[in-house]
Parts: sequence; C-alpha cells; structure tokens
Amino acid sequence: QLRLVESGGGLVHSGGSLRLSCVGFGNRLDYYEVYWFRQAPGREREGVACISKNGGRTSYADSVRGRFTVSRDVADNTVYLQINSLNPEDTALYTCAADLPDVCGKSEYVPSRSTFWGRGTQVTVSS
Repeated sequence: QLRLVESGGGLVHSGGSLRLSCVGFGNRLDYYEVYWFRQAPGREREGVACISKNGGRTSYADSVRGRFTVSRDVADNTVYLQINSLNPEDTALYTCAADLPDVCGKSEYVPSRSTFWGRGTQVTVSS
C-alpha cells in the first residue's frame, strides 16, 4: 500500500519560491504517475502538474506553466514541485496523488478509488 507524505510548504512573500516534496512509502513511487493538485478555500480543486512514471513526460496547468517544475528523484522515492514567482493567487493546500494510468500529458487525469493521496502541505503567499 502506497503512502504519500508532502512537505515544503510555508509562508512566503510574493515573488518567492518553494520546493514541495512528495515522498512515497510502502512502494516505489516510480511505479506510479504522480499528480499535484491544489485547493484554495472556497475554490475547486485544481490539477497543476503531473509527471509520468519514468519522468519523461510532464504537464502543467496554464495558470502555473513557466513557474512550476515537477521532477522525480527515484533514489529518494520522491517527486518534487518547484514553485517560483509565487503570487497570492497561488495560496492553497497542495496535495500530491499517485495512480497507475499513463495519461500525464495526454489527457486529463480524473481521480478514482484507486488514487493514493497525501494529506497536503499549505502554501501561503503574502502580497
């Protein structure tokens, strides 16, 4: 059973950067595609980035493209989300998810009962 633990969130000023981590426990994380979602209070959950199992494909939401970078470290069983040029609209709970389908960069990923979720890490950006 895969368990995901996020870290790296915090309070930053506009223009700042953070690196979020999603560590897998209980199984190899490179057996799965990994997706990053975020949800701000009163707003719908938004998929912001994904990375394929071998790391060869990544995809980003229009709202973050050019500022966010997703990557894998197989040895550390970790997926990272580097987030730069933060602005207050990026304030949200960031959560990683993992699943088996090979859809990153091809079609929209729809979470299902087979999705593994972390608990999230809060990112707050002050103006």
